[in-house]
Amino acid sequence: MTITIVGSQLGDEGKGGAVDLFGESADIVVRYQGGDNAGHTVVVKDEKYKLSLLPSGVVRGKVGVIGNGCVVNPETLFEELDTLRERGLDPTVRIAERAHVIFPYHRMLDGIQEQDKDDLAVGTTGRGIGPTYEDKASRYGIRVGDLLTPETLRDRLKYVVSKKRVTVENFFDVEAGDEFNVDQLFETYRAYGERLKEEEMIVNCSDYLRRRINDGDEVMLEGAQGTLIDVDHGTYPYVTSSNPSAGAACTGSGLGPSVIGNGEIIGIVKSYTTRVGNGAMPTEIAGVEGQTPDYENGADITDTEEGLAKYIRDEGGEYGTVTGRPRRVGWLDMPMLRHAAHVNSFTGIVVGHVDVLAGLDKVEVGHSYQLKGNDTKTVPATTEDWDRCTVNYRIFDGWPEVDWSATADKGYEAIPENARTYLEYIQTELDTPIYAVGVGPAREDTIVLQDLG
Repeated sequence: MTITIVGSQLGDEGKGGAVDLFGESADIVVRYQGGDNAGHTVVVKDEKYKLSLLPSGVVRGKVGVIGNGCVVNPETLFEELDTLRERGLDPTVRIAERAHVIFPYHRMLDGIQEQDKDDLAVGTTGRGIGPTYEDKASRYGIRVGDLLTPETLRDRLKYVVSKKRVTVENFFDVEAGDEFNVDQLFETYRAYGERLKEEEMIVNCSDYLRRRINDGDEVMLEGAQGTLIDVDHGTYPYVTSSNPSAGAACTGSGLGPSVIGNGEIIGIVKSYTTRVGNGAMPTEIAGVEGQTPDYENGADITDTEEGLAKYIRDEGGEYGTVTGRPRRVGWLDMPMLRHAAHVNSFTGIVVGHVDVLAGLDKVEVGHSYQLKGNDTKTVPATTEDWDRCTVNYRIFDGWPEVDWSATADKGYEAIPENARTYLEYIQTELDTPIYAVGVGPAREDTIVLQDLG
């Protein structure tokens, strides 16, 4: 059986914790898209492990596979591996030879292009993710397997770097530096290839996973970011450069649709909404300078709203794992969740961060939108229409702060009644069972309602 973990919102839902929770029976955890722009935090016995590229399951001793749908920065890969080893872990990692490689010129271009977009800037992490996927789609990307063949690597670098240099110098009028030194790039990345080979990390991902499944191994597939920043199904153009939704688990790993479809597809839901970067966010409570559209113009934000957003942000630790940037905070957005449920065919959901909202007098939910005089329960196809939506809210009575560790030990019925009403509303609206409820950051702070072991 396979289990696929998908973010149902705009990223940062807590997918790493869900992988840690439901990955107990898994032998292999696969990242199927994204790169080192995707932060995961896993808590094990009060120890925090922050990862941006490696699959979360490596912390628990699972084989971690970076699939062909990912883009790989070898520098980040080895930094994370070495850090885990220094902390006493012995991670086993495999890299798809078809995965594409991030080079320094990709990171430079990421920053230049983001500045050039002005109002259309996405708010990327500057890690070179988008430009690497651009090269992949343009069919002159360099793949992990190419690092093993020096002649191929040098030839492809000569071709690609010459194109990038022209773009940087002639189009953006920026001087090309060491990021475009073919000899230097060749020596650095040839050495990366040698280390990957020495540590026997490179595999034919599809064939490797098929053989492991045939041998009886359980596979978990882990998406980065969330459905609403999927390049096809998200708030385009304020999206990531790949497909976090469940369909990409097939293309990004080499496992067929019947394999993924016959397993579990679990949507991860944060009890409120957060976003990093630009783009519409109808249920946003206040705003973040430099990210929220028109924030500088005031947007009629009250001190009460600013205080509420800051309270949720601080209680939930809503600061980027990779960048440290404060996340934009809003109420739960049900049209967003309905859209994600339809796109991904969730078999179950995990609702986390219930404890963060404790102590509030009331908790609001964006139940539907009003757009062009019509009530709509899902997300419009264009970002412009999404930005025009007004929100129809439902208001729930708040729930008290309690001893959440004791609550987790006692089970679902120990959750405050008003919080259970809130959870059951989500389950009913999505017509999808809740598999687990998170009431704290650690695995022990999660109440499991559906055992997948």
